[in-house]
Amino acid sequence: MLYAILCYNDEAAVEAWPRETEEAVLGHRMKVQEKLAAKGKLGAVARLMPTTAATTLRFGAGEPVVLDGPFAETKEQLLGFYVVEADSLDEVIAFATELHGSELRGSFEIRPLRVFRPGTPLSL
Repeated sequence: MLYAILCYNDEAAVEAWPRETEEAVLGHRMKVQEKLAAKGKLGAVARLMPTTAATTLRFGAGEPVVLDGPFAETKEQLLGFYVVEADSLDEVIAFATELHGSELRGSFEIRPLRVFRPGTPLSL
């Protein structure tokens, strides 16, 4: 089954990390990612641009409205995501726990993915 690991944290705090912290966090994550990639279970990985670069398309009655910003009601912002293939929820939890490493804050939300591409085989 495919899972998405959505990475949340305080965007301002992460953007303010000193270079050494950024390199340490990303270096740790690269090592963990390489292990999953070697097993052929790592899909897309993306770090999102800051929420100041976001645009929201809100749907309701009438025409869609385009808004600057994410307009999420949260203290943590979605900063990036991983797509992984795992045989069980326990397996993806173990990967996400290892991936998190030494960061003290933030959270990973894990969601099973339902891929919708009729007639197209899925490949990572």
